[in-house]
Amino acid sequence: MLIRRVVTTREGGYSRPPFDSFNLGGRVGDDPDALAANQAKLARGIGIDEHRFVWMEQVHGRTATVVDGPRDEPVEVTDALVTAVPRLPLVVLTADCVPVLLGDPVSGVVGAVHAGRVGARVGVLVSALREMVAAGARIDRVEALLGPAACGECYEVPAEMRDDVERVLPGSSTKTRSGTPGLDLRAGLWEQLADAGVGRIGQDPRCTIESSELFSHRRDGERTGRLAAVVWSESEGQQ
Repeated sequence: MLIRRVVTTREGGYSRPPFDSFNLGGRVGDDPDALAANQAKLARGIGIDEHRFVWMEQVHGRTATVVDGPRDEPVEVTDALVTAVPRLPLVVLTADCVPVLLGDPVSGVVGAVHAGRVGARVGVLVSALREMVAAGARIDRVEALLGPAACGECYEVPAEMRDDVERVLPGSSTKTRSGTPGLDLRAGLWEQLADAGVGRIGQDPRCTIESSELFSHRRDGERTGRLAAVVWSESEGQQ
């Protein structure tokens, strides 16, 4: 099986400011018609019917949900999706949190994880890996991509918060560019994946706060859009 991954930017869509222009988040206050047009464009670009896309009602928790087909509505109260069904795109939305896209190319099992500070701290990635194994994946075959997110040089937090996250997500503690306490969630999640036995880990190096082509809640405030990170499996030669 082939594992396919797509990460969007904020460019090339239909939304007006402050959601300009390729916002894919449905709970941020964007015009519903613009959102629908953006979702349709994403589906056309991938080449899979938009009604097959599975979305989440993300709540910064640790729940991972296994899905076996399309859903009419976003899956409620979950921060990770797992499936063994080919050509069933799983979507995670972010604007500073870490999107983690997982796939086992032998079994075709894939996972999409929303790993913000709270979710990463309480183990949402571990929950997703557990459900992938239950669905037929093998940890040593899983490939992972850590998508664009707030980088450690920009993500300033109180020292107590940094130390608390570091206790449960080793490797995430850092200093910002200004020398203040910070978090590098991708570094911590990388270590967590490696410790679990995941052998192939990649990272999109872009920082959402620094890059104007990406949405950032920390940079832009409450009224901003969301990027989509999408993962699915398909047979070789399948279009």
